[in-house]
Parts: sequence; C-alpha cells; structure tokens
Amino acid sequence: MTEDEVLTEFRASGALLEGHFRLSSGLHSAYYLQCARVLMNAERAGTLARALVQTLPRDLRASIDKVVSPAMGGLIIGHEVGRALDKDAMFLERPSGTFELRRGFTLAKGEKVLMVEDVVTTGLSSREAIAAVRDAGAQVIAEAALVDRSGGTVDLGVPFYPLISLNFPTYPEDALPPELAARPLEQPGSRKQ
Repeated sequence: MTEDEVLTEFRASGALLEGHFRLSSGLHSAYYLQCARVLMNAERAGTLARALVQTLPRDLRASIDKVVSPAMGGLIIGHEVGRALDKDAMFLERPSGTFELRRGFTLAKGEKVLMVEDVVTTGLSSREAIAAVRDAGAQVIAEAALVDRSGGTVDLGVPFYPLISLNFPTYPEDALPPELAARPLEQPGSRKQ
C-alpha cells in the first residue's frame, strides 16, 4: 500500500481526527490517529496488517517465532500481523503500571519476537514492552507499527518498520501555538494523563 492509500483508509474510517489532543506522550497536537477506528473493520485491519508485513525484510519474517503487542493499542494490529505471518500473537498488559505477560501467555527462552504497535510517537511504550519481553527471556528482533509519528527520530534499540511515517507537529504544554491553545483539549487515547 502507498502512504496515500493508507491515509485514505484512516480518513474513510474517521480515524484521522483534527482538534486539540494530548497524546499519551504528554505532547499536544492538532491531529490524532485513532487506530482503533481504522482497525474496527476486520477486512481493513487484515489489509493493513498484510501491508505492514510486506515492509519487513524476507529473512526477518522467516526468523520470527511470536508476535507480541502492548495492550490496548497494539492488540488488534498485532493479532492481524500474527495471522498474516501465520505465527501466534499475544499481548502485554499493565495491571499495575508495568508491562507483563498474563492470561497464560509465555515466551520460551531465546524465542524471536516481532513487537507490533499501532502508533509510535516517543517510543516509551515500545521500549517498556521490549524490556518486558526481554525480562521474559525472549528477544525482540524488530518492531513494526502502522504509524511512526516520531518524524523518524525514535530509537527503539531494534530495527523499526512502520507502514507510514507522519510528521504532524507536536508541542509541549508550555509552548502551544495560540490557535491550538484556543481549542478545547481532548484526550482520546487509552491512557489517563
């Protein structure tokens, strides 16, 4: 899929929002990608997952043992990437603020994991999820995401393969442009700020 085709899917599903948003990173933006909306249609989610898998080098795809995603955002796309790769997919949860495997999910020592996210902005959640997989004894060999919002600057410590890269401006709370500050603040993400 081309970047325009991917954005068309986001627009068609009402997943590209405009307003004043506080992102999970704490930064503010006039744009928000509500990936849950683009993924609520199973056909669309599958199409995006197959396109995401095609961004991965063939030798990397062949070496993946499991797909792991942080809940909530990465859960659906991670499951669909697992389907596209014909690999088991599981997810990490934060019942007490730290990512962990639950629900009987386990990773064998040395298993090679593809981490899958919906959107990466600062990479904090991804790095925490990668550390949780490492603590479980497995090895994250790469991360894939629908969207890289970092402007290409994120360092996850592993190779990173986004389907698209978007560079919407973001601002710290104390440096909001007047036109953004004048809009009502929304927090549509899954994490409380």
